[in-house]
Amino acid sequence: MALDFPHLDLSADEVLTTTRSVRKRLDLEREVPLGVITDALEVALQAPSGSNAQGWHWIVLTDPELKKVVAEYYRTSYFAYAEAGAAARAAKPPKDLETAEKVASSATYLAEIMEQVPALVIGAIHVPGGELPAGNQAGLWGSLLPAAWSLALALRERGLGSAWTSLHLEYEREIAEALGIPASVRQGVLMPVAYTKGTDFKLAKRAPLDTVLHVNGW
Repeated sequence: MALDFPHLDLSADEVLTTTRSVRKRLDLEREVPLGVITDALEVALQAPSGSNAQGWHWIVLTDPELKKVVAEYYRTSYFAYAEAGAAARAAKPPKDLETAEKVASSATYLAEIMEQVPALVIGAIHVPGGELPAGNQAGLWGSLLPAAWSLALALRERGLGSAWTSLHLEYEREIAEALGIPASVRQGVLMPVAYTKGTDFKLAKRAPLDTVLHVNGW
């Protein structure tokens, strides 16, 4: 594992509690060497997977034309989703409307500049036959998503940011065709990756643990 790239001086707890979904603070001007992404992926590949199958695949896009293809599909999906979300907020305002509107503004910004982000990383997993299983799919995605989150953490430690997105999946087949992804490999997450404008990310506001904790039953 290469360790030539600078690392932030953060404890494990600090990395875990300050890795945020970064959108407006992505640095669109600073180049991201492919090596820093593969360095972080080396860490991500230590994540667990069912039966240790390690069926994951990682598609890293730095080519402007390919990023544009993915970004256009993402935008189409996002704005349909955002329109529905805005209508829902208008009909029934959430308890924390200010935060909801701030998140919506941030997400809209990301959709608008997606192809300008230095790198897009798609996390995918091999599925025999290509058809997703019926019913609960936790076992399948549980063999990909922990590694994707480990990638986000490893990027944070290296001074980079990312955001967990999946709205491109509305056009999964079209994107797979454009990128030459086999039908037996299903996409699970799209992560825009860039250095961040500053590295001073803080803990986010969360509901108290007591409101979601259940011990020995519900």
